[in-house]
Amino acid sequence: MAKNVSTRKGNVKNKRSHSLRATKTLQNLNLQVVRDENGNKVRRSVKEIRASRKMEKAA
Repeated sequence: MAKNVSTRKGNVKNKRSHSLRATKTLQNLNLQVVRDENGNKVRRSVKEIRASRKMEKAA
């Protein structure tokens, strides 16, 4: 089982009906299972995965 290592939280937004009544709702993160340096499966957001790949490529 993959361990969730992401510290990010979802966004809170307002859902609008036809009458423009606002209802709070949550946008979930795009979590994916990847392997870390030790070979363990971890769940990270795609934004974090892309940022870490960019850092590796720059180094």
